[in-house]
Amino acid sequence: MANRLALDRFLPYRLSVASNLVSDRIAQAYRALFGLTIPEWRLVAVAAEAGPIAPATLGERTRMDKVTVSRAATALVARGLLARAPHGQDRRSHLLALTDAGRALYARVAPEALKLERRLLASFSAEEVATLTAMLRRLEEAAVN
Repeated sequence: MANRLALDRFLPYRLSVASNLVSDRIAQAYRALFGLTIPEWRLVAVAAEAGPIAPATLGERTRMDKVTVSRAATALVARGLLARAPHGQDRRSHLLALTDAGRALYARVAPEALKLERRLLASFSAEEVATLTAMLRRLEEAAVN
C-alpha cells in the first residue's frame, strides 16, 4: 500500500485546503468592510504596487485567468476605482490604473489586510513565518519549472 494516496498527508491537497480557508476568511472581511471580492482586491493591490498595468500582466502577476481579471476590472471601473487608458504600444490592449478613489480605498484596505495577516500568523514565530514564506516561494518555483 506504499502507493496509496492519503489526502490528509498529500501536500497539494493540504495547500489547497489551507489556501481556500484563508481566502474564504479574507473574502468575508473584504466583502464586509469594503465591498470587494478577492479578485477585485488583488487587482487593486497590484495596480497600487505597479501603477498603470495591462490586464494580461495583471493576470500573470495574480495568477488569475483572463475572464476573472476582466470581470474584476469591469466591476472596479464601474465603481470608479480603476480607470482604463489607451496602451501606447499595443492598440489591442489598454492600461488599468487606480483612480483617486481607488488609491484612497487601497490606503484603507492595506492596513486591514496586514492586520488580518498578523492575526492568521499569530501562533507562528517570526522565524517560522520566514521559513514558511521561503518554502512557499520554493514550491512556487518548482511548480513553474
